[in-house]
Amino acid sequence: MKLLPAVLGLVLLVVLVLSPNGAEARPAPAGGHPQKKLSSYSFFVFGDDFADNGNLPLTDPVTQMSRQWAYPYGSSYVDADGNPRPNTPSGRFSNYQIQSDFIATILGLEEAPPAHALTAEKTCDPSGMTFAYAGAGVLDGSSTHKVPSLAKQVETFSKMVKDGTITHHQLSRSIALVAISGNDYHGSSSTIGLSNPNDINAYIGKVTKEIAANVEQLQKLGVTKVIVNNLHPVGCTPLQTRTNNYTACDVFGNLGASVHNSNLKQVMEGKKNIHVSDLYTAFSNIVDTAPGKGQELSKQFKRKLSPCCESFDSNGYCGQQGDSSELLYSVCDKSNKFFYWDDMHPTHVGWEAVMKQLEKPLREFVDQD
Repeated sequence: MKLLPAVLGLVLLVVLVLSPNGAEARPAPAGGHPQKKLSSYSFFVFGDDFADNGNLPLTDPVTQMSRQWAYPYGSSYVDADGNPRPNTPSGRFSNYQIQSDFIATILGLEEAPPAHALTAEKTCDPSGMTFAYAGAGVLDGSSTHKVPSLAKQVETFSKMVKDGTITHHQLSRSIALVAISGNDYHGSSSTIGLSNPNDINAYIGKVTKEIAANVEQLQKLGVTKVIVNNLHPVGCTPLQTRTNNYTACDVFGNLGASVHNSNLKQVMEGKKNIHVSDLYTAFSNIVDTAPGKGQELSKQFKRKLSPCCESFDSNGYCGQQGDSSELLYSVCDKSNKFFYWDDMHPTHVGWEAVMKQLEKPLREFVDQD
């Protein structure tokens, strides 16, 4: 693998933080929307917080790893009949739907398939299953959070295929999503101390090769088509832009993401029935355009780099409360004007704007023989 000058940008990428945070607990729906639509596809979802819809459990008290089950998450929730149910967290890191929900709609489903952790043992919903865990990394031990890595998620899927819980009929019309948003580049034991460009480039190569290996394993197990996200422009997340008052993306973080994407493209090139979904471009078209320029999708957001839900402390988090239950964060009045919901994750309308750009190539990939 060739050494790229841009790899130096990954030095800043390793400070990325998922920052799942604590918040006030509110009742949550047990299983999300009922699957009303009948689809010929089964959808299987792997990855991290860009796709987790309930695998990380609710805790009492709520901790930084269970904030997605608590207010203000789910504050724009709408039930299956189209009725608003405000302040109904569903285990998603957003105010309502996330990427996997929009892909599910393309496949003819109401929403992303149920979370594995919320599904009865030895059963699989006809719509498929979500194995993604917020905080997960690609490499074992690379994430600071003790959650199943991508390989462990695929291993769980494998066991369910081999014991017949996931049937050959489901696999015959199956689509998988591998949604990785950068937890391997957080400051864990795997990345702390990496400063030499050769070491950094080798580490990125290890991550992308492991993604490819897991995609290959899914195909060997019978999944017919696999969608793989490339890395979004991490330097544009509020976590990175807060230091400049949300005025500009961090160029080094984005360069690091570009190196990852270049390597991912190389390891995926020429493989059949695999589609790399270009989150980097879709995000950048919205959040990293010059003032007064860019797509119409970008112009709908008055706040592109700042979060709707913002902690008062730069080391705090959306949903944080003090010792006396006082709120240590603020929530915007119009989330549809914000691309980002919290310090890392898009709002519902943010994801909608991203998926509008990606829908056509995704449909073409799904429909091709």
